[in-house]
Amino acid sequence: MYNFIKKIAALSLSTTYCILATAQGIDHWETAVYNTDQWSYYVGTSEPMTNWMQPNFDATSWTTGQGGFGYDDGDDNTIIPATTSVYIRTDFNLADTSVIKHLILQADYDDAFVAYLNGTEIARNNIGTVGSPPPYNALASTYKEANLYTGDQPEYYNFNPTVFRDLIKQGNNVLAIQVHNHTATSSDLSSNFFITLGISDNSSNYRATPPWFIPPKLGSTLPLVVITTNGGATIQDEPKVTAHMGIIDNNGMNNLGDTYNGYDGFIGIEIRGASSQSFPKKNYGFETRLEDGTNNNFSILGMPEENDWVLHGPYADKSLLRNVLAYHMGTTTGRYTPRTQLCELYVNDDYRGVYMMTERIKRDKNRVDISNLKEEDIEGEELTGGYIFQIDRDDNSTNEDGWRSSSSPSKFYAYHDPDLDELQPVQKQYLRQYVTDFENVIGSNTYLYRYKDFVDEDSWVDYFLVTEIGKHIDAFKLSFYMHKKKSTYGGKINFGPLWDFNLGFGNFDFACPPDPEGWTYEFQGTCDNSHPFWVKKMTNIPNVSHKMNCRWNDLRNGPLHTDSLMQFLDDKLAEMGDAPERNFNRWPTLGQYVWPNDFVGDTYEEEIGFLKSWLTTRLEWMDDNMLGDCNLVSVETPTKVYNPVGIYPNPVNDYFYLDTEVDNYQGVTVQVHNMMGKLVLTQNVNHSVEKIQVNNLTSGIYFCNIVDNGTVIASSKLIKQ
Repeated sequence: MYNFIKKIAALSLSTTYCILATAQGIDHWETAVYNTDQWSYYVGTSEPMTNWMQPNFDATSWTTGQGGFGYDDGDDNTIIPATTSVYIRTDFNLADTSVIKHLILQADYDDAFVAYLNGTEIARNNIGTVGSPPPYNALASTYKEANLYTGDQPEYYNFNPTVFRDLIKQGNNVLAIQVHNHTATSSDLSSNFFITLGISDNSSNYRATPPWFIPPKLGSTLPLVVITTNGGATIQDEPKVTAHMGIIDNNGMNNLGDTYNGYDGFIGIEIRGASSQSFPKKNYGFETRLEDGTNNNFSILGMPEENDWVLHGPYADKSLLRNVLAYHMGTTTGRYTPRTQLCELYVNDDYRGVYMMTERIKRDKNRVDISNLKEEDIEGEELTGGYIFQIDRDDNSTNEDGWRSSSSPSKFYAYHDPDLDELQPVQKQYLRQYVTDFENVIGSNTYLYRYKDFVDEDSWVDYFLVTEIGKHIDAFKLSFYMHKKKSTYGGKINFGPLWDFNLGFGNFDFACPPDPEGWTYEFQGTCDNSHPFWVKKMTNIPNVSHKMNCRWNDLRNGPLHTDSLMQFLDDKLAEMGDAPERNFNRWPTLGQYVWPNDFVGDTYEEEIGFLKSWLTTRLEWMDDNMLGDCNLVSVETPTKVYNPVGIYPNPVNDYFYLDTEVDNYQGVTVQVHNMMGKLVLTQNVNHSVEKIQVNNLTSGIYFCNIVDNGTVIASSKLIKQ
């Protein structure tokens, strides 16, 4: 099946081709609507019916005539009496919408207008509020003279595919316009309107453009990010260099030289990434700053205010969309996943191609919404959260920025937020001990009923399913993020956010099979030798597998339906317009092997065709092989729910904090025994976090039991220094 996918990828899928044909540039321009066409018109002596601009409106009672409409002053074709307003509409046919790359409304009028395409407002000037049709007797805000009769150009209103794709339709379409005067006694009124189309092939279905037509200089349909470093300094991998960043985001066509309306200020920027640093197209991390270098929390491209951001530049991923797709899937589960916005990047006047602007993973109410762990939070409940950490490489090989798992020594847990420099020793010890206790429980014979004491089971289900869809080479072993909440908010490990899928969806050629079949989490040998042992063990717990089955069915009937994901990809292709063409002119990797490609397409269409085919097959395989049985999910509620015993710091000096929770603390005690089994300390437990004095104990190893009315409900080893 996989080889078949690779063979057919060279053939553009029909839905893909319709979108991608627009990315190859405009072949020529034609005009679909002329001002001199036959229009239906209504002189505004009273309010027309509210649906007058809709395609289904019956305009047979209106008068017809040749546009434009106005007074007898030498520049009009149909003469109307003096009026405050005139309403006009005309039908026009579109033969093949798939080859329409660009649409322009050309407007020449006196004094104001509002235009509607198939009932949706698309442009207005000099009157009222967008989205609110002006009444028939509304007057233009100012005088505005028409241009054509003097030999000047009309106004151009440009629409890229992201705007007009949903408005136009194959076959009949309706352009409707209301034109208004500045005064009821004005001596002139003009109404000349055109629709001109940019066509991507050599077809000829419309008419020649007017003799005065000048093809517009089209920019990008994506926002433009322009970065200029101080003195042209080279951006490096630490420290950040100071730069200026401007963002052009017109919600339409964006051109260099336009006003910086998305951001216009200082940043600190550096290269980021591991293996990706070997690529000529770099990834960047940056902070938005004020002039004095302090943080400048700012909303970038519609994302919530923050100061830490990432510019991901797809290079080995020649679809340009693998991370965008994966993060979209993560978001549809309802879990926080970094938001994204495609853009085009310039650095020191050098075009760098298509990038994905995204949020850096960090604690924030609009990102990973956990408690803000402060420097002074070193005891009691405050010490229990929140933490963001990850399984990843040991960047400095000293273990200072994390710790190696005692159960899986090849696995390194790295501090992320707070990072190494911000964490206090007792905070590091607490997080390490909590994760170690979790691993010890999963490795014990009681794991089937104790694993939920440490982890949020539902977050694992969602993380697992999206990770398995992407089947990326680093799944469960690198950039594997987790976060721990404070005890007040459950105190457990949650899995995610998702991160780094550019070597997924069949885009790798080493260690593991890249085909769409097979589970990532259970491959043997080189594929999973870096997975923590508990990934497979926890996934195969019957009730976890059954929950995965239920959740999969729910998601597949909604946001992860194949049609929904294909539409998402098509929408992103339309959003990019011809940006991929510019990207691959800058980075000519099409048809070339870039590590670690398994499939190499000669064209962008082939790369997208492969991604779509691979994804479709992967989803179908998971449908047929999903773990568990939704009908067997346990709905039993235990009579008592116990959270794990947590001891920190451990080893201890004079005292330690005991972290546990039961339904009722009446009759709950902590009992400490020495190595000979002798009870050396007992104390009542009245709170979820209890301070236990052990200054009278000698150095050595002890066993700490939590006892609930005579029954040991949890235990842990205690080391007294």
